[in-house]
Amino acid sequence: MDRLSGLDASFLYLETPAQLMHVCAVMVLDPATMTTAYSFAAMQREIEIRVRDVPGFTRKVRGVPLGLDHPVWVRDRDFDIERHVHRLALPTPGGYAELMDLCAHLASLPLDRSRPLWEMWVIEGYRPDGAEGGGGEKVVVFAKMHHATVDGVSGSNLISHLCSLEPDAPPLVPENAPHPRDPGRGELLGRAVIGTATRPVTLVKVLKPSAQLVTRSIGRARRGTAMAAPFSAPRTSFNGTITSHRSIAVTDLDLDEIRRIKKVTATTVNDVVLAICGGALRAYLHERDELPDSSLLATVPVSVRDTSRRATGANKVSALFTKLGTDLEDPLERLRMLAERNRHAKEHHNAISADALQDWAEFAAPRTFGLAVRTYANLRLAERHPVVHNLVISNVPGPPIPLYFMGARIDALCPLGPVFHGAGLNVTVMSNAGQMHVGAIACRESMPDTDALVRHFPAELARLTAAVDASGSPAAAR
Repeated sequence: MDRLSGLDASFLYLETPAQLMHVCAVMVLDPATMTTAYSFAAMQREIEIRVRDVPGFTRKVRGVPLGLDHPVWVRDRDFDIERHVHRLALPTPGGYAELMDLCAHLASLPLDRSRPLWEMWVIEGYRPDGAEGGGGEKVVVFAKMHHATVDGVSGSNLISHLCSLEPDAPPLVPENAPHPRDPGRGELLGRAVIGTATRPVTLVKVLKPSAQLVTRSIGRARRGTAMAAPFSAPRTSFNGTITSHRSIAVTDLDLDEIRRIKKVTATTVNDVVLAICGGALRAYLHERDELPDSSLLATVPVSVRDTSRRATGANKVSALFTKLGTDLEDPLERLRMLAERNRHAKEHHNAISADALQDWAEFAAPRTFGLAVRTYANLRLAERHPVVHNLVISNVPGPPIPLYFMGARIDALCPLGPVFHGAGLNVTVMSNAGQMHVGAIACRESMPDTDALVRHFPAELARLTAAVDASGSPAAAR
């Protein structure tokens, strides 16, 4: 029996008709590299061959009687690839705007919990703006997986089952994990009762290190070395109650240029990415006369997969808070500020147990948690208390070489995370083959034109490059 961890299950409890907890990806494929001519039927058939023995693709959620414990994964013995891989065609003219509108609509649809929690939409007829005739047509795969199933790293690993290093090569990762067993109702109920009875003991074990953490955090705050505090963010137009409607935009950045800036300024790739995000958000809000005097605050998920003691669970993440320097006009000053604050934030974060978030998530009661989330949304409480954070920014490492999906070269792989009540914008970046792919998703009512934000990312990289080169650094001159 494969029980969901508390953190995995929390993403199920957090979901409402407006707050959808799936993660998405926009994959732009070049079918010209395929060894045989593209056809949807052949692609669907090949996907079925590769996923049918992979538990991550063929398991579904089964609830515990009376909601006494977190759900379990069981094998879907009626698995049908036609329920998961679908075919669509873009309307004329089939350009970027039409693609983003369609992807936003698909992202607004919930996944069916009676089946494995993923689906792919194969979108034909995409003509990147500027392509002439049919020769430049691409195939786009819009993929959705529930956050209860994957985090950034495990999602990349799962997608690797469908990718290869050459058009005709086998998938990257073989699957050896057994399929989850389907327990009887009595076994589920018995385990749930035992788990409920031992919960007070577990709570005692968690309380002591948490109390010590609070004491140490207060000391860091007094010394000025603590990470930014939640509930200290200024309110913007995308910080309120969200709807189920989404808007999406994507772009690419030159990864080599980001790495050059990192080297010249003695910072990190993540510092540079956050500085670009801060500059793009500043420009976006300034255009709308909405720029607050204080800096925006971002939640940055951090993988703890290498340090976690837990052997199970799809989500092994923690998070830190960071100010984005949107109150600073100079891009180089913003980068230096972020590098210093991120250094403190990482030190603060490293002092926290890698499993702290997962430990506390075990106490999320299925019925109570879900009711609380729905009440929070219905009363629009996100608009009545101080803003916890403005947005989520994720940086997912990807492969440094080109990948092929069913033989088609992946020209772009743009990930998209969930948005929340109170933080209706998510920016996720992923490196791949010399490019940094950027995906932004927002509540459409809060940010109708996400492209108005995303178009500032390449411009901010150019501004930062110019500022670094003008700084007089010998390394920059070289």
